[in-house]
Amino acid sequence: MIKTRRTPLWVFLAFSAIETRKGALRLIWASALFTLYCLPWNNLLNGALDDSIGPLLLINDWSWAAMMVPVTLWYIASLRWTDKHDGWVPRPVGAEI
Repeated sequence: MIKTRRTPLWVFLAFSAIETRKGALRLIWASALFTLYCLPWNNLLNGALDDSIGPLLLINDWSWAAMMVPVTLWYIASLRWTDKHDGWVPRPVGAEI
């Protein structure tokens, strides 16, 4: 995304390396899936997971989920701001990266 004078810093930091809306949506979906992975499923299900699935879920506390929820919401808020203010204009030909 291109940083303009009206682009807030929090939006630019979220999508500084993202060039398209499709890329931003992929980032949001990846963050949402990782947030679901970060839930302590074994604790939530009271150890009901069998021995084949349980070892794949390595997280035993809420610390990662507590961090990932605000990050995902930040990305969503940044996408909404960018959509509302036409922030997905293509980079002009010859513009420096």
